[in-house]
Amino acid sequence: MALGRQTTFTWLGHATFLIGTPGGKTLILDPWLRDNPACPERFKNPGPVDAVLITHGHFDHVGDAVEVAARGDPPVIGAFELCAWLEGRGVRNTVGMNLGGATEVAGLRVHMVRADHGSGIATDSGMVYGGPAAGYVIEMENGFKVYCAGDTALFGDMTLIGELYSPDLAILPIGGLYTMDALQAARACRMLGVEHVIPAHYKTFPALTQSADQLIEAVREVKRLKVHVLAPGQTLG
Repeated sequence: MALGRQTTFTWLGHATFLIGTPGGKTLILDPWLRDNPACPERFKNPGPVDAVLITHGHFDHVGDAVEVAARGDPPVIGAFELCAWLEGRGVRNTVGMNLGGATEVAGLRVHMVRADHGSGIATDSGMVYGGPAAGYVIEMENGFKVYCAGDTALFGDMTLIGELYSPDLAILPIGGLYTMDALQAARACRMLGVEHVIPAHYKTFPALTQSADQLIEAVREVKRLKVHVLAPGQTLG
């Protein structure tokens, strides 16, 4: 599938993505691999990466973060509280942030933005607060901007994210139940003003939406918007 911006997105199922940047860096977003029923076997061990981005502390987003971080000690970006929890499990190179902040990592500018969602970390002794759930706007080396919404409901400040950062592409959840559904994601596309969208957080469990068809239909009249529906293991680039 063609994008033409020297940036690649490989969907590993659910909310996990490998992102290749124009400068040759590899990022992993929300690494949930071994127990992810949608992740192809060949990606269960993705190898070294240049940075790890975690949107929140739920198991299906942070499940393999410690193992991925152990391979070469890449910087791990997340909420301050989530990073503190990861440090307690041996992750040495964390970048704890909070909403509204920005940092430079792997030669990229990364902004942490709002998400409307929970972030509890399930442990053997109970649920631990993982800080606020978040999304990210990543500025690639060539100026291409990606909004990774994470798990979120639709909220009005997506319009502000569009105005402030002018993202070119959005990765949006469409599964419903735990996040916004396809119709809300269609509204998000309009609010953000993006030209490309990749649906995520669906087809993993029976309770989630199993198809992106409703999103495709809902944005059919949005000029210049392209919906990129990937199969797990497929790359957009």
